[in-house]
Amino acid sequence: MPYRPATRFLRRSRAQRGFTLVELIVAITIMSILALASLQLAKLNVRREKERELRRDLWEMRDAIDRYKNLADQPGSPIQIKLGSEGYPPDLETLVKGIEVGTKKMRFLRRIPVDPMTGKDEWGMRSNKDDPDSTSWDGNDVFDVYSKSEGTALDGTKYKDW
Repeated sequence: MPYRPATRFLRRSRAQRGFTLVELIVAITIMSILALASLQLAKLNVRREKERELRRDLWEMRDAIDRYKNLADQPGSPIQIKLGSEGYPPDLETLVKGIEVGTKKMRFLRRIPVDPMTGKDEWGMRSNKDDPDSTSWDGNDVFDVYSKSEGTALDGTKYKDW
């Protein structure tokens, strides 16, 4: 067997050599682009979920206001209607505290939900005498609620207009 120098061990096939610097830079660039895209998608999903929660909370409070009014409109209702309120609740806290119906307490909301856009349980309110786009509440009754957020939704509408 002829003598072969040690260079035989230095020469390796392409599969045994590993990655070149260019290949590593390309791979890291592709992984960075994919990571940024997934991060943007995750942010979009979080925002979409907050919007879904805002719609649900507004629907829940508006439904409670309607149920209160419907009970107030019934003959012999246990709800004392203030003059000019037309049977709407005086505030959101009344919907949480409830009213006495016979020996039972009837509640319309478990709690005042937290606005997912502002992080507070403060909501804009309108009475039945306010303009539909009014941002000030005269304090008489709660006819409608809206978010106090100045943000814009994914569909381009303002949260406060929902």
